[in-house]
Amino acid sequence: QVQLVESGGGLVQAGGSLRLSCAASGRTFSTYTMGWFRQAPGKEREFAATINWSGGSTAYADSVKGRFTISRDNAKNTVYLQMNSLKPEDTAVYYCAAARPPNALLRRINEYAYWGQGTQVTVSS
Repeated sequence: QVQLVESGGGLVQAGGSLRLSCAASGRTFSTYTMGWFRQAPGKEREFAATINWSGGSTAYADSVKGRFTISRDNAKNTVYLQMNSLKPEDTAVYYCAAARPPNALLRRINEYAYWGQGTQVTVSS
């Protein structure tokens, strides 16, 4: 089992940047594929990015591709989401999640077993 805690959210102007972090408990972090999802007010939770156990493979939603970068540091049990060129439509609660198998790029919510509590990102126009 793994527990996840997100941080780094906040209020930023359009065009700005934020880096989200997700710290995981336990000694098995490197055995999980990790993902970032987001949920805007009144909308369903949606996939943003995923990374395999080593960090060697990543995948992104079309809406964030080229602006967001997912990475991980297994020594620190942490996954990151660097968000650049932010837009008002990026406003959402951002969640990190963990899943197995570790060498997969998973985009569906029901593929992830563990979730953090979320961190709010607000982008003003």
